[in-house]
Amino acid sequence: MTARSTAKGPGRTRKALPREEPKATGEPLPASLLRITDEIAIGAREIEERFVRASGPGGQNVNKVATAVQLRFDVQHSPSLPEAVRARLARLAGRRLSKEGVLIIAAERHRTQAQNRREALARLIELIERAAVPPRLRKPTKPSASARRRRLADKARRSALKRLRTSRADE
Repeated sequence: MTARSTAKGPGRTRKALPREEPKATGEPLPASLLRITDEIAIGAREIEERFVRASGPGGQNVNKVATAVQLRFDVQHSPSLPEAVRARLARLAGRRLSKEGVLIIAAERHRTQAQNRREALARLIELIERAAVPPRLRKPTKPSASARRRRLADKARRSALKRLRTSRADE
């Protein structure tokens, strides 16, 4: 540790705080199951993580440490997902789903690998939770009698206005 000078004046110094070293491996995924809902739990073996170099903030470590995370989850072949949830998840994933049916979530917002892993996992869980909720069915309704009357009155008014605009070829 070295002392560094502050802008307060000559001769004034303070001790530098020790830097916290980044962890090389981060936190491991939960040992066996990752519970999403009461019915859905994903095995940790179904999730694959790849670490790549991130763009953006990172200081001197940006070119040395692979902090960005690519989380991969095979939606098409996952035994943990019911068929309806699988279909909704594929629709929600959009372009994040590869042709092979693998969902790829990239996280590189944070400077540490552990934070990026947590973010990627949280985004996967949030996506599966959204897919687990079945859409509400639309109950077909009929327009009320007064709404029908208003619509017909508006049509009659419009028709009369357009009739006034036409030129008569007979006259």
